[in-house]
This record gives sequence, C-alpha cells and structure tokens, in this order.
Amino acid sequence: MENYGIAHVWAQGDFVTRGIALALVIMSVLSWTVIVVKAWNVVRLKRLTKNAEQAFWHSDDFSDGIKKLGSQSSSPADNPFLALALAGQEAADHHHQTQPHLHDRMDVSDWITRCLKDVMDEGVGRMRSGLAILASIGSTSPFVGLFGTVWGIYHALLTIGATGQTSIDQVAGPVGESLIMTAFGLFVAIPAVLGYNALTRANKGIVTKLNRFAHGLHAFFVTGTKLSSTKRATNAPSDNLRLATRAS
Repeated sequence: MENYGIAHVWAQGDFVTRGIALALVIMSVLSWTVIVVKAWNVVRLKRLTKNAEQAFWHSDDFSDGIKKLGSQSSSPADNPFLALALAGQEAADHHHQTQPHLHDRMDVSDWITRCLKDVMDEGVGRMRSGLAILASIGSTSPFVGLFGTVWGIYHALLTIGATGQTSIDQVAGPVGESLIMTAFGLFVAIPAVLGYNALTRANKGIVTKLNRFAHGLHAFFVTGTKLSSTKRATNAPSDNLRLATRAS
C-alpha cells in the first residue's frame, strides 16, 4: 500500500494524467472562488434589501430617499436600489425636456418602464455573472475525472500485461489508484452544483424585491404616488412592467 496513492499517481503518471489532475485543481479553485465572491455579494445585497425599500418610501421627499439609499453604498453599481431610483428620476426629467427627441413620441409611462428595465437587466446580469462557470464546472468535471480514470486503467492494464503479473494484488492496486481521478471529478463537481443552485435561488429572491421597488418607482414618477400592494395586485400599470422575473 505504500507504493500506491495520490503521490504515486502523480509520480508515475504521464503528461495526460498530470494534465487532467491540474485541470481538476484549476476547476476546483475557480469554483470555490466564484462561490465565495458571489456568496459575499448575495449577503451584501440582502443587507441592502432588508431596509432600503422601507427607508426610501418613508423619507420626507425624493432627495431624502436618495440620500438614505446612497448612505448604504458608495456607487449605484453596488446598490441596485439606488441605481433604479436614479434611473427613474433621470428618465422622468429627460422625457420632460423641451428640446425634441425621438422618445418624445413615447408615452412617459413606457419611457420610464424602458429605462427601469434597462437598469434591471444590467443588475440581473451582474448577479448572474460567474454562475455560468459553476454550471460548466459542475457538468464537465465528472467526465474529466472519468477520462482520467479510463486513461489510468488503460495504462495499468498495459503494464500488467507486459509484466505478466496477473494476481489480484498486482491488478487491484493500479486499477484502484486510477479511480482516484473519478473521485477528484466528483469532489470538484458537487460543490459547484450546490453553489450554483443556492446562488440562483438567492438571486431570485433579490430580483423579486427589486421588481417590487421598480413597480413602486414607476407609479411614483408617472402618477406622483407610491403604488400600494392592493393596487399592484389588482390593477397593475402595464404588462410591460414585468421587468425581470428570473435571475437564471
């Protein structure tokens, strides 16, 4: 048993075996990096969504609400609530300018909806960034590990056939050693799949709250009043206001 193990696989393996092992290590590092970074981002956004909407709508005026949103983040890109509020304000102000533009032919409701949707799409895109890496690693790493196992078993059988040693102790060692690559592939794939599912579910919850905030902003800039939950449920402003209902 002292002659078998991970160190022996690396020492006795050819360039294909070592290349597969390095690929799995790189996949694992990428997977955990994405999981840690995106998990921290989800925690940060959940902290923002916890009180941001309530603090904004309980402000004395719009400027005070912007200050409360801005106090929680230094940049609109880091605070989707602040980005939506600023985009809605800019869209409403720009539409009422005196100089003619093509968008003047659009209804103010449609124009604000379009601007809010663009900001929502950008925010959802940032939340989804990196998830494709997890999906790719989770789906391909088991097959990479399996290929390493097949390659190792093939060379182990060639060695056994060349030496003529066919006893069980001479066969079980090299074949079992080759199965390590399959275990490596599963070790890389399982965290990637679980991380992808968890982050996708968390992003959906955040996008739901952003959609609710965007609907309220739309009603505020179009009518000057906040959209109540009853109105939102029974008399939605427009079908076009389905800004972004999916995060994945």
